[in-house]
Amino acid sequence: MRKLAVALSILLLSSQAFALEVGGVNVSPTVVLQQKTLSLNGAGIRKKLFFKIYVGSLYTERKVTTPAQLLADPGEKLVRMNFVYKKVDKGDIVKAFAEGLENNSPAVARSAEAKAFLSWFTSDFVAGDTVDISLSPDGTVAASHNGKALGAVRSPALVQGVLLIWFGEKPADKSLKEGMLGSR
Repeated sequence: MRKLAVALSILLLSSQAFALEVGGVNVSPTVVLQQKTLSLNGAGIRKKLFFKIYVGSLYTERKVTTPAQLLADPGEKLVRMNFVYKKVDKGDIVKAFAEGLENNSPAVARSAEAKAFLSWFTSDFVAGDTVDISLSPDGTVAASHNGKALGAVRSPALVQGVLLIWFGEKPADKSLKEGMLGSR
Protein backbone atom coordinates (compact mmCIF):
# COMPACT_ATOMS: atom_id res chain seq x y z
CA MET A 1 0.00 0.00 0.00
CA ARG A 2 2.82 2.36 0.85
CA LYS A 3 4.45 1.71 -2.55
CA LEU A 4 1.17 2.58 -4.26
CA ALA A 5 0.92 5.87 -2.35
CA VAL A 6 4.52 6.77 -3.26
CA ALA A 7 3.91 5.87 -6.91
CA LEU A 8 0.74 7.99 -7.04
CA SER A 9 2.55 10.93 -5.41
CA ILE A 10 5.34 10.74 -8.00
CA LEU A 11 2.81 10.51 -10.81
CA LEU A 12 0.92 13.58 -9.57
CA LEU A 13 4.10 15.59 -9.15
CA SER A 14 5.46 14.56 -12.54
CA SER A 15 2.23 15.50 -14.35
CA GLN A 16 2.67 19.08 -13.12
CA ALA A 17 6.21 19.07 -14.44
CA PHE A 18 4.92 18.65 -17.98
CA ALA A 19 3.46 22.17 -18.02
CA LEU A 20 5.34 24.08 -20.68
CA GLU A 21 6.41 27.70 -20.61
CA VAL A 22 6.44 29.41 -24.00
CA GLY A 23 7.15 33.11 -24.33
CA GLY A 24 6.41 33.67 -20.66
CA VAL A 25 3.04 31.88 -20.86
CA ASN A 26 2.38 28.72 -18.89
CA VAL A 27 0.85 26.39 -21.49
CA SER A 28 -1.39 23.71 -20.01
CA PRO A 29 -0.60 20.12 -21.03
CA THR A 30 -4.33 19.34 -21.41
CA VAL A 31 -7.70 21.06 -21.80
CA VAL A 32 -11.24 19.71 -21.58
CA LEU A 33 -13.50 20.44 -24.55
CA GLN A 34 -16.92 18.90 -25.16
CA GLN A 35 -16.28 16.53 -22.22
CA LYS A 36 -13.13 15.23 -23.92
CA THR A 37 -9.59 15.74 -22.71
CA LEU A 38 -7.38 17.18 -25.44
CA SER A 39 -3.60 17.08 -25.20
CA LEU A 40 -1.19 19.80 -26.14
CA ASN A 41 0.02 19.01 -29.64
CA GLY A 42 2.47 21.91 -29.73
CA ALA A 43 2.90 25.63 -29.11
CA GLY A 44 4.79 28.57 -30.55
CA ILE A 45 4.97 32.34 -30.63
CA ARG A 46 3.21 34.54 -33.20
CA LYS A 47 5.60 37.33 -34.07
CA LYS A 48 5.06 40.41 -36.16
CA LEU A 49 8.33 42.06 -37.09
CA PHE A 50 10.29 41.84 -33.82
CA PHE A 51 7.27 41.85 -31.51
CA LYS A 52 5.78 38.83 -29.76
CA ILE A 53 2.00 39.06 -30.26
CA TYR A 54 0.63 35.84 -28.75
CA VAL A 55 1.50 32.30 -27.80
CA GLY A 56 -0.47 29.90 -29.97
CA SER A 57 -1.23 26.38 -28.73
CA LEU A 58 -2.89 23.51 -30.57
CA TYR A 59 -4.79 20.88 -28.59
CA THR A 60 -5.96 17.65 -30.23
CA GLU A 61 -7.33 14.25 -29.28
CA ARG A 62 -4.51 12.55 -31.18
CA LYS A 63 -0.99 13.76 -31.89
CA VAL A 64 -0.54 15.19 -35.39
CA THR A 65 2.68 16.34 -37.02
CA THR A 66 1.54 17.54 -40.45
CA PRO A 67 -1.23 19.79 -41.73
CA ALA A 68 -2.65 16.84 -43.70
CA GLN A 69 -2.94 14.74 -40.53
CA LEU A 70 -4.54 17.66 -38.69
CA LEU A 71 -7.12 18.32 -41.41
CA ALA A 72 -7.96 14.60 -41.72
CA ASP A 73 -8.21 14.04 -37.97
CA PRO A 74 -11.88 13.57 -36.99
CA GLY A 75 -11.44 14.63 -33.36
CA GLU A 76 -12.03 17.80 -31.38
CA LYS A 77 -9.42 20.55 -31.78
CA LEU A 78 -8.68 23.78 -29.97
CA VAL A 79 -6.44 26.66 -30.97
CA ARG A 80 -5.60 28.83 -27.95
CA MET A 81 -4.12 32.30 -28.30
CA ASN A 82 -2.54 33.75 -25.14
CA PHE A 83 -1.82 37.39 -25.87
CA VAL A 84 1.50 38.78 -24.65
CA TYR A 85 1.65 42.09 -26.56
CA LYS A 86 0.35 45.11 -24.64
CA LYS A 87 -2.58 45.78 -27.01
CA VAL A 88 -3.71 44.26 -30.29
CA ASP A 89 -6.44 46.21 -32.06
CA LYS A 90 -9.55 44.21 -32.91
CA GLY A 91 -9.25 45.40 -36.50
CA ASP A 92 -5.76 43.93 -36.77
CA ILE A 93 -6.97 40.52 -35.58
CA VAL A 94 -9.94 40.55 -37.96
CA LYS A 95 -7.64 41.60 -40.81
CA ALA A 96 -5.14 38.82 -39.96
CA PHE A 97 -7.89 36.17 -39.83
CA ALA A 98 -9.42 37.46 -43.09
CA GLU A 99 -6.02 37.39 -44.82
CA GLY A 100 -5.35 33.89 -43.49
CA LEU A 101 -8.66 32.68 -44.89
CA GLU A 102 -8.14 34.44 -48.22
CA ASN A 103 -4.56 33.15 -48.60
CA ASN A 104 -5.40 29.54 -47.79
CA SER A 105 -9.08 28.96 -48.59
CA PRO A 106 -10.46 31.80 -50.74
CA ALA A 107 -13.86 30.17 -51.33
CA VAL A 108 -14.43 29.91 -47.57
CA ALA A 109 -13.19 33.48 -47.05
CA ARG A 110 -16.13 34.82 -49.04
CA SER A 111 -18.76 32.72 -47.26
CA ALA A 112 -21.45 34.00 -44.91
CA GLU A 113 -20.03 31.71 -42.21
CA ALA A 114 -16.58 33.31 -42.50
CA LYS A 115 -18.13 36.76 -42.28
CA ALA A 116 -20.01 35.66 -39.14
CA PHE A 117 -16.76 34.29 -37.65
CA LEU A 118 -14.92 37.57 -38.31
CA SER A 119 -17.79 39.59 -36.80
CA TRP A 120 -17.29 37.96 -33.39
CA PHE A 121 -14.05 39.80 -32.69
CA THR A 122 -15.30 43.19 -31.49
CA SER A 123 -12.83 43.90 -28.67
CA ASP A 124 -9.15 44.71 -28.58
CA PHE A 125 -6.88 42.11 -27.01
CA VAL A 126 -4.39 42.99 -24.30
CA ALA A 127 -1.55 41.11 -22.64
CA GLY A 128 -3.03 38.36 -20.48
CA ASP A 129 -6.12 37.80 -22.66
CA THR A 130 -6.95 34.32 -23.91
CA VAL A 131 -8.86 33.54 -27.08
CA ASP A 132 -10.00 29.96 -27.67
CA ILE A 133 -11.18 28.74 -31.05
CA SER A 134 -12.74 25.29 -30.88
CA LEU A 135 -13.29 23.15 -33.93
CA SER A 136 -15.64 20.19 -33.56
CA PRO A 137 -16.09 17.08 -35.71
CA ASP A 138 -19.72 18.07 -36.36
CA GLY A 139 -18.45 21.16 -38.21
CA THR A 140 -18.95 23.71 -35.43
CA VAL A 141 -16.52 26.58 -35.00
CA ALA A 142 -16.84 28.43 -31.70
CA ALA A 143 -14.75 31.17 -30.11
CA SER A 144 -14.41 32.67 -26.67
CA HIS A 145 -12.47 35.61 -25.22
CA ASN A 146 -11.36 35.18 -21.60
CA GLY A 147 -14.01 32.48 -21.19
CA LYS A 148 -16.87 34.58 -22.61
CA ALA A 149 -18.52 33.01 -25.66
CA LEU A 150 -18.18 35.14 -28.79
CA GLY A 151 -20.16 32.99 -31.19
CA ALA A 152 -20.58 29.63 -32.87
CA VAL A 153 -21.44 28.56 -36.39
CA ARG A 154 -21.76 25.15 -37.98
CA SER A 155 -19.80 24.83 -41.20
CA PRO A 156 -17.38 21.98 -41.95
CA ALA A 157 -15.77 24.15 -44.65
CA LEU A 158 -15.15 26.91 -42.10
CA VAL A 159 -13.54 24.41 -39.69
CA GLN A 160 -11.02 23.56 -42.42
CA GLY A 161 -10.61 27.22 -43.38
CA VAL A 162 -9.94 28.34 -39.82
CA LEU A 163 -7.36 25.59 -39.33
CA LEU A 164 -5.67 26.70 -42.56
CA ILE A 165 -5.18 30.21 -41.12
CA TRP A 166 -2.37 28.67 -39.05
CA PHE A 167 -1.63 25.44 -40.91
CA GLY A 168 -2.16 26.25 -44.58
CA GLU A 169 0.42 26.68 -47.33
CA LYS A 170 0.60 30.40 -46.53
CA PRO A 171 0.39 30.72 -42.74
CA ALA A 172 0.87 34.12 -41.17
CA ASP A 173 3.81 32.74 -39.18
CA LYS A 174 5.67 29.63 -40.36
CA SER A 175 7.54 29.26 -37.07
CA LEU A 176 4.23 29.29 -35.15
CA LYS A 177 2.86 26.63 -37.51
CA GLU A 178 5.89 24.42 -36.87
CA GLY A 179 5.63 24.95 -33.11
CA MET A 180 1.94 24.05 -32.94
CA LEU A 181 2.63 20.92 -35.01
CA GLY A 182 5.26 19.96 -32.45
CA SER A 183 8.20 20.47 -34.82
CA ARG A 184 10.02 23.02 -32.67
